[in-house]
Amino acid sequence: MSEGHVLIDATEEKCVLVGVISGDITEENAIEYLDELEFLALTAGAITQKKFFQKLPMPNSKTFVGTGKLQEIKEYIDINAIDLVIFDDELSPSQLRNIEKLLEVKILDRNNLILDIFASRARSSNAKTQVELAQLQYLLPRLTRLWTHLERQKGGIGMRGPGETQIETDRRIIQQKITLLKNKLKSIDKQSAIQRGNRGQLVRVALVGYTNVGKSTIMNLISKSEVFAEDKLFATLDTTVRKVVIENLPFLLSDTVGFIRKLPHQLVESFKSTLDEVREADLLVHILDISHPNFEDHYRVVNETLMEIDKTAKPTIVVFNKIDAFKHVEKDEDDLSPMEANNYSLEDLKKTWMSKLNDTKSVFISAQNKENIEEFKTVLYKEVKSIFQERYPYHNFLY
Repeated sequence: MSEGHVLIDATEEKCVLVGVISGDITEENAIEYLDELEFLALTAGAITQKKFFQKLPMPNSKTFVGTGKLQEIKEYIDINAIDLVIFDDELSPSQLRNIEKLLEVKILDRNNLILDIFASRARSSNAKTQVELAQLQYLLPRLTRLWTHLERQKGGIGMRGPGETQIETDRRIIQQKITLLKNKLKSIDKQSAIQRGNRGQLVRVALVGYTNVGKSTIMNLISKSEVFAEDKLFATLDTTVRKVVIENLPFLLSDTVGFIRKLPHQLVESFKSTLDEVREADLLVHILDISHPNFEDHYRVVNETLMEIDKTAKPTIVVFNKIDAFKHVEKDEDDLSPMEANNYSLEDLKKTWMSKLNDTKSVFISAQNKENIEEFKTVLYKEVKSIFQERYPYHNFLY
């Protein structure tokens, strides 16, 4: 990564979060979204001191929130020595400049924060290249005349055309680097395609789901491998593929990057090569954190992202993880507010989702406590066996 690309230091910074309640976003939604933003900030190394909300028909085109709200934020950050303000939406280049001028501290939007987390988590050459490409594509329209620290790969003499300004030079350097990174990814993609082709005729299974639902923990349980797993967002960026054998039936199991609400478009584009494992999978295992109050919304977000990656419908097993952390909250008889997920018992949710998913197989487990893992393995085995028998009917006698 070039100097200046990583936006959050390893040391903890104090930050405030800003969200807007507008359109079909309710106050309850806004609170949940900023809670998720707080978790993102923590993952990046920032400690949230305060959350600011404002109700608006739509975000302000110049400053995202109103000038009065910005003044309130300005007073708070001055008194409390805040280092960073994070907005729960993508800011336009002009909004970013206006807000920075008024608040005089570092400003990030949701996309920028996610890109920064990806940058800190990237380990392989592939992931690092993809993240850097996404960062530069995000950065290009946001260049200002203050951008003077861009690392140059060529000498200064001969770099400028007649009358070319600093900003135009920097923009051209970034565009050249984007082209180089795209070419590098094409080369990596070809190598990856050869590797996938060399895996033989095994059935491919991909673990998918919202970030931090326990995919890597389940991968470790099923494949008996040591994939990095941690209670933070985007613990896994690089796709891990393992050969797994259940009852003498071998297949390939891959753990993929977690999805999230409003995943930056630049990341979806640049990570398409990593997500080839999803496109080429014969079976998807969609993992949900049933203890999360908005797991149904997460289910929708993941399905929408999957459709963006690959419009082909695939056989799917839905795994409801973290049943050990599920908390059932009884409603009072006189409480007429709509029922929420945790108002139902676990048994009620099982019946509801089994009927909702129709032909899709489902299983309820606790990866942490190793609960119902054998049931999950049985369901997985049957689905893989079915795909294998359909593809290679002459092999039926083996399994």
